[in-house]
Amino acid sequence: MVATEDENAVSNLLAAYEGEINAHARYKAYAAKAEAEGFNGAASLFRAAARAEQIHASNHARVIRHMGGEIEAEIQPFRVKTTLENLKAALGGEQREIDSLYPEFLIHATAQVDTHAMRSFQWAMESEKTHVRLYQDAVATAESGRGWTQEQLDFYVCTLCGYTAKSQEAENCPACNYVWDRFEVIR
Repeated sequence: MVATEDENAVSNLLAAYEGEINAHARYKAYAAKAEAEGFNGAASLFRAAARAEQIHASNHARVIRHMGGEIEAEIQPFRVKTTLENLKAALGGEQREIDSLYPEFLIHATAQVDTHAMRSFQWAMESEKTHVRLYQDAVATAESGRGWTQEQLDFYVCTLCGYTAKSQEAENCPACNYVWDRFEVIR
């Protein structure tokens, strides 16, 4: 049974968990569409972001279980559109997460001095910022009709926090300080 003071934290974590699980499912479907349309770089980006969302969900789930909560989520229906439309939809979702969702959850977790939830939310939010930058670049590139969204690419995903990059940026993850050697390469 979850303690009363932890109910809001678990509720926030469950909302975040469900959002990440849904993003994972959408991005996997978007990757298949991008590949079918010849946008191999965009497909790689969607797969990398899907892996990062899976890592966020796992981190949130670990904290939920630690607090005595039960893991539950429902995959919401979604439509797969063109790759450009899917990139824009993904960008909008990621932007909402960093503008309102995670900041609100962080305020509550900080007020409760819940370091486990704070870390899970902070890592996810920092990773989502990388997704926003990558999706912004992908939208601009796809709209120009040329560039990396059509090329086969590797992306790098931190296996601890989900930080995502097109190339090695430092010796350690900029979000969680995990060693770069532990990043997963996603193509």
